[in-house]
Amino acid sequence: MPPLNALRAFEAAGRHESFTGAAEELGVSHSAISKHVRGLEDRLGARLFRDLPRGVALTQDGAAYLAQLTPAFDTIAEASEAFSAKPVGTVVVNAETVFALKWLVPNLKRFTDAYPDVHLQLDASEQLIDIARYEADVAIRFFLAGAPDGTAELISDSAIYPYAAPSVAAQVGDDPKNLLNFPLLRDRGGDPWRVWFDGIGRPDLGALVPDTRRTRAMLAIEAVIAEQGVLLASSDNVKHDEEAGRLVRCFDHGFRQGTYHMLFGEGVLRRKPVRLFRDWLLAETIEFRSV
Repeated sequence: MPPLNALRAFEAAGRHESFTGAAEELGVSHSAISKHVRGLEDRLGARLFRDLPRGVALTQDGAAYLAQLTPAFDTIAEASEAFSAKPVGTVVVNAETVFALKWLVPNLKRFTDAYPDVHLQLDASEQLIDIARYEADVAIRFFLAGAPDGTAELISDSAIYPYAAPSVAAQVGDDPKNLLNFPLLRDRGGDPWRVWFDGIGRPDLGALVPDTRRTRAMLAIEAVIAEQGVLLASSDNVKHDEEAGRLVRCFDHGFRQGTYHMLFGEGVLRRKPVRLFRDWLLAETIEFRSV
């Protein structure tokens, strides 16, 4: 049986394909990782990494070995956490601003009430953080098309509908043509308003929609609440405003465009607090997933 420290060093270096990344994760020096890996290679009589001009890459033997070691370490972590009476730790979450403010923050009390010893450190930004460098444990991102590579969980693929303040919705009534009397806001790429009009069988009205500029989701939602137009928005991001009566769905026809996914840093799902947050978020957002 090889030394456990050597196996840990190799497994971390293999996941990152970087001795530096493994050193940062395990809190040791680059030279310690290198020494453990080289010692393990000598013991096994196989090369696990090949040197590159900048960094290292797994060999075929290394990739095969890693594929068996990673699940074993995951099992050990989960088995060990079973002895903890309650989960304790910090989960760093980076989320896009509109999802963080309009959905995550209003619902977080249910998580903190259930797990008072798990500290959730929430950061909202539009910039992509580098979870591979442990800038966050979890990243929540919107994808207009397709799904992200790597470990990811679908949070929402909810449809988008026209929403307006109650006074504006009353003026729109049940005639889609009345939508053209108001600024039609959008927070997504493409031409969603024309897609929406096509979907209700009124492409003639869609052809009359002016070429409006995309508006940041938070600004667009607040503008519509302030009676400044009608917005095509996903039901997840306006759920609380709709429940509070600040927004009204003008028509029941909607269509799906884009998804929210949860992405994870390498190895963070070994930590029970991270898994609890993942499971909680998936359970809370089940109404927004079509599958």
